Amino acid sequence: MSDSLPSLMVARPSARHWLALVGLIGGVLLIDQASKLLIIDRVAVGQMVVPIPALREVFRIIHSQNTGAAFGMFSGAGDVFSVIAVVVSILMLVMHHRSSAGAWGQRIGFGLVIGGALGNAIDRVMYGHVVDFINYRIPGVISNVSNLADHAIVAGVLVLLWLSWRPTRAQPESTPTA
Repeated sequence: MSDSLPSLMVARPSARHWLALVGLIGGVLLIDQASKLLIIDRVAVGQMVVPIPALREVFRIIHSQNTGAAFGMFSGAGDVFSVIAVVVSILMLVMHHRSSAGAWGQRIGFGLVIGGALGNAIDRVMYGHVVDFINYRIPGVISNVSNLADHAIVAGVLVLLWLSWRPTRAQPESTPTA
């Protein structure tokens, strides 16, 4: 019985793991907020900038003010999404606390989602809307305006989905010593 006890113990995230998570969240927030300040300072609301003329039809910078969710969905529901962002961030912190020390992929996914969610929540508190500026288009099909926080959220969710669908590695069976 005592031989099986060590296999039941799971190492939880250490201070180093928490520091890595907080560092990733902080990095996402820094890059997101810096990019938004650059747009606010240099591009008027509604103004279009074409950074790469050859990609004019598929990629542009357009300063817009989003009162809804990611990619401009659910306009006017910003307060609800601020609350959701904080709740999701807290839940992911709890999940991180319960995760194993070796769950680096999960930590990256959590950090991207939390950083992006908090980046947009900060905008809602500071400006009453989210600053969007990245306009990807497929002419005649779709056009949306987003920001780096939205992209961090999507990347984080994709990482977490990939990890959840990935086949788990078979644990080596311990051979009894008799």
